[in-house]
Amino acid sequence: MSGLTAPPLPGQAAGETGPVFREPWEAQAFALAVELSQAGHFTWDEWASALGQEIKAAQSSGDPDLGDTYYHHWLAALERLVTDKGLVVPGDMRNRRDAWELAYLDTPHGQPVKLKNSS
Repeated sequence: MSGLTAPPLPGQAAGETGPVFREPWEAQAFALAVELSQAGHFTWDEWASALGQEIKAAQSSGDPDLGDTYYHHWLAALERLVTDKGLVVPGDMRNRRDAWELAYLDTPHGQPVKLKNSS
């Protein structure tokens, strides 16, 4: 995401260089969505629609919408879009997520998390 400075979202803290995220994965999900859109895989309007649908679905399921789950909706929208656009196969994404979870759970605190069969 070199050279990209995004404004903070409503209710999101901002630093001198842009948005401040609660967790590193939030920044990574944000950057991935921006990069995929800039690469032409989906328009920002498509992105906004997918995110809006995820937020509405979560609210309908009881999400109190306090801001702490926002990037969970962001990630769900991103996963849905990349699946719908054929950029990933749903089973492959699920398998990779499970592999990362197992790797994380098997990694001693303070050590880098590595997938098995990866360098």
